[in-house]
Amino acid sequence: MESFANTAGSASAPPKERPRPHVVLLPSPGAGHLIPMAELARRLVELHGFAATIVTFTNLSGPGDAHQLPPCLHASVAVAALPAVQMDDLPANVHDGRVLAELVRRSLPNIRALLRSINCTTLLAAVVPDFLCSMALPVTAELGVPGYLFFPSNLAMVALTRHIVELHEGAAPGDYRDVAVPLELPGGVSLCSADIPDAFRGSFANPRYAKLVELVRSYRLADGMLVNTFYDMEPATAEAFERLAAEQAAGASAFSYPPVFPVGPFVRPTDPDEAAAGASTPCLEWLDRQPVGSVVYVAFGSGGALSVEQTAELAAGLEASGQRFLWVVRMPSTDGGSDEDDPLAWLPEGFLERTRGRGLAVAAWAPQVRVLSHPATAVFVSHCGWNSTLESVGCGVPMLAWPLYAEQRMNAVILEEKLGVALRVAPAVGGLVTRHEIAKAVKEVVEGDQKLRRRAEDLQKAAARAWSPEGPSRRALEEVAVKWKAALGRESNT
Repeated sequence: MESFANTAGSASAPPKERPRPHVVLLPSPGAGHLIPMAELARRLVELHGFAATIVTFTNLSGPGDAHQLPPCLHASVAVAALPAVQMDDLPANVHDGRVLAELVRRSLPNIRALLRSINCTTLLAAVVPDFLCSMALPVTAELGVPGYLFFPSNLAMVALTRHIVELHEGAAPGDYRDVAVPLELPGGVSLCSADIPDAFRGSFANPRYAKLVELVRSYRLADGMLVNTFYDMEPATAEAFERLAAEQAAGASAFSYPPVFPVGPFVRPTDPDEAAAGASTPCLEWLDRQPVGSVVYVAFGSGGALSVEQTAELAAGLEASGQRFLWVVRMPSTDGGSDEDDPLAWLPEGFLERTRGRGLAVAAWAPQVRVLSHPATAVFVSHCGWNSTLESVGCGVPMLAWPLYAEQRMNAVILEEKLGVALRVAPAVGGLVTRHEIAKAVKEVVEGDQKLRRRAEDLQKAAARAWSPEGPSRRALEEVAVKWKAALGRESNT
């Protein structure tokens, strides 16, 4: 049998105590998957008495992956690193999605061995792969253990996958059907072609679309879906899913799909040791010197790279807006190679000097939750990744929505049109959002009507209520936990 490295926590129960029921969580690589999955594990342990193991992939682990987990972990959470698998035979230009799919497929024997090992020594109650690791669901079925998919994104994303599956119901092998435009999702979310995630805008000739269809079809193997959102974030969509589930249970619908449980928000917690020690950083110290509600925070996530030209336009727009700003500058995307590895070196000449005092640019990283929760922060210029969105909402900060890729354009639609907590930047002209539009939008959000801020503050309170003792997310996770424990009870009685 393969050996597995435990890198944090302990899944063993105290001596002479009945073993805790055990949940295994399988996130795909990347902070956007690891952080919410770690928070889910923590709540399962602290609120519902489970032990948990978070499984990580040795291949594709980013340099920041290892440090994302420890502050979130409880003594009854373990981390098991899967052995590396051969990946160097893939073509150099293969798409990231194919690389991840191959990683999961080639890791299945190791995943199976790990689950069997845990199942032999503890009460394995459930396995929770994230939505990009659904290939592991047949393994959970082999063991007779519930398999629940975890979506680090929102209900709209789940609705989109459901639509693709329903669209292809009864389709012959190789028959791939395009979505209609505009796309109307349950809950009244209407998407034009440009706002549908790229991978879902398929066609018969697109092999990526074919693989996507097969991926989302596999979601029907799940016993349920845990989603990193909360009722007030998507109320109409949540209610639509409840109606669909009721119709399915009553036999009024011939189409079946796993039940959906909104159990978020799961966001990166503040490190208690860091907070207790009063740890600070230059950007937090700079924020301490700024007036309340005056700073525009600009960050595009771990994968949000702007072009060199767009970086220059953003700098010019921030300068022209006259507003205070804190900008997390990442390396721009370039067509050719460059020896320059300092993101700040790509800023326009003289920009840092001209904006000194009212602006601060930092390279690559900032403690985002602490920045968003700082009294000086007024607005978040965001790519609308779901983790960043939930962090902003949790801090009551309105957004200037600047989606870049994946489902971010769909998220921007929800934030602006359904929730009223964001203003979207003007569409790019020739691929470029101009300095004029940037300056105009920044000034409007900071100085204009404060409806966005009031709505953001209302949603902040709703996010806190979601995990109050009687909150909808807490009740939803409790419902799932009860199902898992009941299944263990039935198994022990057979």
